Amino acid sequence: MGEGIMHLHQRGRQVRSLARLFIVGSACAVTAIPLYTQQATQLTIHWEKAMVVSKSIPTLQVVVNPPLRPGEALSAASYDALKNLGADHVRYVPWLPYPSLAVAELEPPTAQKTFWDFSLIDPMTRDFLAATEGHPTVVNFSTIPAWIFKTDKPVSYPADPNQATWDYTQGTELRDPTGKELGDYYGRLVGWYVNGGFVDEAGVSHHSGYHYKFPVWEVLNEPEYEHATTPEQYTQRYDAIVEGIRGVSSETKFMGMALAMPSRNPHYFEYFLDPANHKPGIPIDYISYHFYAVPTHQQTIEDWQYTFFDQADGFLTAVRYIESIRKRLSPNTKTDIDELGVISADDAGSGEPGQVKQPISPAYWNLAGSLYAYLYIELSRLQIDIVGESQLVGYPTQFPSVSMMDWTNNLPNARFWVLKLIKDAFHPGDTLVETALGGADATDVAAQAFVTPSGHKLLLVNKRNRTIEIALPDAGKASAIAVNDETGDGPARGIKIANGTIELKPFAVTVVSWHAPERQ
Repeated sequence: MGEGIMHLHQRGRQVRSLARLFIVGSACAVTAIPLYTQQATQLTIHWEKAMVVSKSIPTLQVVVNPPLRPGEALSAASYDALKNLGADHVRYVPWLPYPSLAVAELEPPTAQKTFWDFSLIDPMTRDFLAATEGHPTVVNFSTIPAWIFKTDKPVSYPADPNQATWDYTQGTELRDPTGKELGDYYGRLVGWYVNGGFVDEAGVSHHSGYHYKFPVWEVLNEPEYEHATTPEQYTQRYDAIVEGIRGVSSETKFMGMALAMPSRNPHYFEYFLDPANHKPGIPIDYISYHFYAVPTHQQTIEDWQYTFFDQADGFLTAVRYIESIRKRLSPNTKTDIDELGVISADDAGSGEPGQVKQPISPAYWNLAGSLYAYLYIELSRLQIDIVGESQLVGYPTQFPSVSMMDWTNNLPNARFWVLKLIKDAFHPGDTLVETALGGADATDVAAQAFVTPSGHKLLLVNKRNRTIEIALPDAGKASAIAVNDETGDGPARGIKIANGTIELKPFAVTVVSWHAPERQ
């Protein structure tokens, strides 16, 4: 999903230009490439000099795909991993390629009959809610029934629920321009899960027996591409959906936009975040948007180690601009950047017959994990509320390069273990303190020290495909664990600190802890 995951099938030719766009968007920043040196990079931490207090929750998204259906080995393994992770605000998105797994009323109601059917949707939703029990979630049934839009003819969908289709989201105008029909659909959908059922359009009661809580509901996904929705149309539809859901779930908070390409249309933020453009009383609790690094076909991992981080820096420039808009128009609104990842150029033709996939090297997963860790550092400095990695399950024909699970052995890969490493070590309320690196390799490593309730900690990210040494202050009291090229599909392992230095393997993500707070 995100700026490529949802639309690359239709926009594969744009992948190369997209990569160039983000490099240009980073103000043409040039990363210095220092000569390799055996001298350790120097690290300076000023524990007494606070920068900001973190608000950032590290988490991920779960996108509905057939391998997550009950009975699949990958499904059981994935939900076990998700449960053991214990993350808050995990995002759950039944989405457009699989209408039968995402849309609860596939046919338009008549005066005599309706077509509500949760038989394929419920088992997957129950599994997700069981795996995240005890933690707040973000739920987004992002695909609107096609019949709610004006179209020249009825929109078809596969009889096989496991077969992907890429043209379900047709039409740009609602057949009910007031939006009430749209809001009523979502009100009934949510009522099924939170109130034990609903009364349909024909006055017939449907009973589920479910009484779940939906703490946060995200309204639609990547609307600038789905139905080519304008900011004005989206805001009207957001209001209608919020009204429909609030009627059955008064405690739910709402998240808006979920934009694929936030840097391309600042008017979306200017319009949506202005309370004057909403109906009275409609909340804007959260906004959300996405980022994926996208290399070109000609590039290799030796290029990716620069391309990914250059594009990330361009995205961070956009984040700062968006934050200035949010703080000006709606300062109490929180931010969830809920799709962060990498989309391989090879994924542009996912699902196309005859496409030949190149093998994904283990180093790629470490590099993608290091990119997420880098973004976590930078977004924590900006006090972004939720930092979401994308996504739990991808697989061949469905964007394998974004997966956090290895579909060949049903084990979490390095991207998952990087998230768990960060989630276990750092939390909202931790204080970020001044941290600096010096030496020839300083720009090839990201470092951020935190004062936490359990002591002083440091997050180190090696952005390069080579080993780098860091000289640690007070190294005798420190210990470290890392996800690196030696951990494979396993969790972080302890690494040695010798002679006052720590060795960062290629693309390693490392957490250093000091056994007791230092005296200043």
